Amino acid sequence: MKVLYLLLIVCLLAACKSKPNTVYTALQKAKPVKVLAASHKTLSAVKPTAAVISDMDEQSDAYADYYVVVADTGFNYYSLRDKMFELNRATGIAIDTMDQYYDKQKDLIKLPDNYDDDILAGQYVMRRDPSKTLSLEYLQSYKNNSNKKMIALVTGIYENKSSADSALKSLQPISAFSIKSKIYVGCIH
Repeated sequence: MKVLYLLLIVCLLAACKSKPNTVYTALQKAKPVKVLAASHKTLSAVKPTAAVISDMDEQSDAYADYYVVVADTGFNYYSLRDKMFELNRATGIAIDTMDQYYDKQKDLIKLPDNYDDDILAGQYVMRRDPSKTLSLEYLQSYKNNSNKKMIALVTGIYENKSSADSALKSLQPISAFSIKSKIYVGCIH
């Protein structure tokens, strides 16, 4: 039995013996290389190809300047939802939530987790198309320097300033405002 233990210890010691570092030995065998200085002069300016220009045009076509009319803002979803229902009754402007609701546990306006589109399911999707409908949206979607949790009671998105101004007048005496926003209207998949 002692012989068996002695044999086991010898095997362990042999297995634990360090091996030479192959990277270090390979570096020792490497030949020195002469590095040439890079030239900072260019013979001609780089010009974008037609494909790059086309891609840039497609990207700029993916955005549109729209005017977003906002009746109120705040952090309390339920308070703004009540104001949205009151505004609907007073003005007759339709409500369109785009199937989104407020998930209290996640503190997020979002589509249902079992939504038909798997990519968008459980996510917030901002209103992007011109429409005269009421909805609750994150203000940061339209105004970059806003708090990411600030909610806006949107009364419509308009293609031109004169339409947005008319919508503002129709909302008086509410102190609504409009935002000129560059909105992504391209594919979100």
